[in-house]
Amino acid sequence: MTNQFPQAFTYQALPMRVRFGEPAFDVIAEELSHLGLRKVVVLCSPGRVELGQLLAGAIRNTVGTSGGDSDATCAGVIAKAVMHVPREVAEETIAEVKRLGADGCVSIGGGSAIGLGKAIALELGLPTVAIPTTYAGSEMTTMWGMTTDGKKTTGRDESVLLKSVIYDPALTSGLPVATSVTSGFNAMAHAVEALYAPDASPITSLMAEEGVRALTAALPGVVDNPEGLTARSEALYGAWLCGACMGSTTMSLHHKICHALGGTLNLPHAETHTMVLPHVLAFNQPAVPTAVGALSRALGGTKNPAKRLWELAHKLGAPMSLQELGMDRGDIPSIAKQVHSGTYGNPREASEEDITRILNAAWAGESPAI
Repeated sequence: MTNQFPQAFTYQALPMRVRFGEPAFDVIAEELSHLGLRKVVVLCSPGRVELGQLLAGAIRNTVGTSGGDSDATCAGVIAKAVMHVPREVAEETIAEVKRLGADGCVSIGGGSAIGLGKAIALELGLPTVAIPTTYAGSEMTTMWGMTTDGKKTTGRDESVLLKSVIYDPALTSGLPVATSVTSGFNAMAHAVEALYAPDASPITSLMAEEGVRALTAALPGVVDNPEGLTARSEALYGAWLCGACMGSTTMSLHHKICHALGGTLNLPHAETHTMVLPHVLAFNQPAVPTAVGALSRALGGTKNPAKRLWELAHKLGAPMSLQELGMDRGDIPSIAKQVHSGTYGNPREASEEDITRILNAAWAGESPAI
């Protein structure tokens, strides 16, 4: 039967609890009680071990005070999270979680800590709570990623979806300005691709446009006043929306390129997204007028969103070329071949030569060309 409605779409809401704008350490016991957890481990990166220990202390100090039927304690802090979730790190952490007899995890930090929690959930089925301290957005998705022998594999599985996310803007105030900027662009990449994803909907498009608007408005304020919570709150709100978009739509060429660069060359995740995004968007813009319109509104009326994002990254002091990250130009052909050999729902067909041109422009830090 032919659909008679002018617009038809499917939107799958993800079953997740979100708390925004509350001190995370004050409400963590309540969230664990809500989930019925009794013995959790804290996951973080080696550089955030002090923060992880403070969280563990907050959990232990509130036993018996959450008012629920199940009061959790912390069995330990595992500070092994690193970029791209190497399989050996995931396996070591899974073994430690099993040894400690934990029935859940609390990830605190950025995408690395959250990604490690997802790896544990995928293998052991344990519920996970996240307290993001960056703008990565991966806490809002059913996507997981793991790197084995220099190749990053990603997938979707509802078992890795976090049960609860606590957004505490104060915990992002210590995020260095440079990391804040690139983390924000990483989040915006989720929204940009959601706008032209094959399974985009009016709901995800609204979230994507608002997420980009919020982040591009907030990041200059973060740069000007890194400790100020007004801009930090707006940035975290935008990151939440951008992550939710990625959680409900299919990733495209941009993410495929970034996963290849990260998994194969171990380039830093957020910085890579920042540099690649304007170039892939410029390539796709002629094929996605509706997405361009949404981005134009979000970015204040520009006719060329790709160039506007590139200019904003430059203005905010972000690194502008893959060369700055240590990528050898000689790696471009193999990365282009790897990306082209995969499948992705890009709105415009990209040949290996197209991908090579995108990589060359991002490697050199050139202004994005349509």
